[in-house]
Amino acid sequence: MNRFSNRTVVITGGSRGIGAAIALRFAREGANVMVSANEDPTAAVEAIRAAGGRAEGFVADVTDKGDVVALYDAAEAAFGSVDISVQNAGVITIAKVEDLTIEEWRKVLDVNTTGVFLCCQEAIARLRKHGRGGRLINTASGQARQGFIYTPHYAASKFGVVGITQSLAKEVAKEGITVNAFCPGIIETDMWAYNDAAWGKLMGDYKPGELMAEWVAGIPAGRAGRGEDVAGLVAFLASEDAAYITGQTVNVDGGLFMS
Repeated sequence: MNRFSNRTVVITGGSRGIGAAIALRFAREGANVMVSANEDPTAAVEAIRAAGGRAEGFVADVTDKGDVVALYDAAEAAFGSVDISVQNAGVITIAKVEDLTIEEWRKVLDVNTTGVFLCCQEAIARLRKHGRGGRLINTASGQARQGFIYTPHYAASKFGVVGITQSLAKEVAKEGITVNAFCPGIIETDMWAYNDAAWGKLMGDYKPGELMAEWVAGIPAGRAGRGEDVAGLVAFLASEDAAYITGQTVNVDGGLFMS
C-alpha cells in the first residue's frame, strides 16, 4: 500500500514504543516522516531509512511553544508541507495520593494535555496554510475510559485529550481537517515495563511481570497489544477512508474496555 505518498507526517514521542511503530508504518506506506521526541530520535529515523522510508528527526519539548513551532518549521523545510500530525508524546508517574507531588501533577498534565493542544494548534495553522485539509490524531489511553488506581493525574490528562479532540473536531471539520484520538490499552512498551514495576510495588508483593500478566489475562483477546496493532488504527484514521470520521476516540485494547 502507498496511501501516504507525497504526504508528510509529524509524530511526537516517536523515538520508541508506540510512536516508533506508528512512524515506521507511515513510512512503509510512502509518507515523509518527521520523528520528534524529547530525546535523540536517531535510532527510529535510521530504522525507517533502513526499511526504505524517508524520515528526519527533531528533538523538541512539546510543552514549549517555541520548540513546537520549530518542529513544524523543520518538517516544512524538510518535506514542503505538513499533512498529518500525530500527538503521541506522553509521560506517567505512579504514586499514592499522599505521595503525589504537585510537580508530578503539573508535569504529566503539561506533557500529556497541554503538549497535545500546542501541537494541534500549530498543526492546524500549517494545514490551513496549504488549504488541503488534513488529519490530527491524538494519543489518549485506556485511562481516558476509566481511571486506574494511583494515577489520578494521568487519568485527568488523558480525559483531557478526549475533550480537546472533540472540541477541535467541531471547530475545523468544515475545513476538511479531521481530529480523532485513540485509546491504547496494555501495549508492550518501555512504559508498561515501568508500570508493572511501579504498580506492583504499591499493590503488593509482585514478581517482575506478574502484575501485568494478571491484567493481560483479563483481556478478551488474550494478549497484550503491540505497537503494530496501534499503528494500523492510526494509519486508517489518517487515510482517505476515514475522511468522514471526526471527533471520535477509538479503543485499541483487545476488548479491555468496550465503550
